[in-house]
Amino acid sequence: MRRPQRMVRLETTAAKLTMPHLLIADDHPLFRTALHHAALAALGAEAVVAEAADLAAAMAAMAADPDIDLVLLDLHMPGSRGLSGLAALRGQFPAVAVIVVSAHDEPRVVRRALDYGAAGYITKSAGHDDIAAAIRTVLDCGEWVPPRLARQVAELPPNPQDSALAARLARLTEQQYRVLELVAEGLLNKQIADRLAIQERTVKAHVTAIFEKLGVHNRTQAGILLRSLDLADPAGML
Repeated sequence: MRRPQRMVRLETTAAKLTMPHLLIADDHPLFRTALHHAALAALGAEAVVAEAADLAAAMAAMAADPDIDLVLLDLHMPGSRGLSGLAALRGQFPAVAVIVVSAHDEPRVVRRALDYGAAGYITKSAGHDDIAAAIRTVLDCGEWVPPRLARQVAELPPNPQDSALAARLARLTEQQYRVLELVAEGLLNKQIADRLAIQERTVKAHVTAIFEKLGVHNRTQAGILLRSLDLADPAGML
């Protein structure tokens, strides 16, 4: 017997509501593929998994798909310097869960990532089963850290300075965050205006708003705050 058309539409809508949407943001194609397979293993073939190779593409993908539930975010890829990409993403999309993916395996780095809003942390040496478990745990509103680091991370108290800076950075708009990054690089207002294709007076307005939101008085202090999120890339230290 043929089902009523209305019933089919309702079933389709329900399926969309329960279908997980993930974004993998990593600049290494092979590792993106590994994460992609782990995500499908954890959630089933019905999961929607998108990929991005840099922070700008990740932000654009999230803006284009409001159904994204979880981002697997590499700490070191174009546009992201250490924890800065995490801070930007959490500030612009606070409702989306983030699992940090990094070659760093120091408990203090894991602790800082959690302080900046990550719901989970995966090291790049993690096995397929651990990656799948992390994805399932975070989508179930839990927190995941590598089991071998869990005790050490738990013993580290949250850093009030990191938590406070995360809250201040979350107040910036996406454009203000872009301006802040260019300020930290030492660019002048005119250079920033040219880079972002906006008017110089708009840059000045953004800089004023950035100073107010971050509680700083000049460009040097703003740059120091952003650079405090930098982490050395382990891959570049080999």
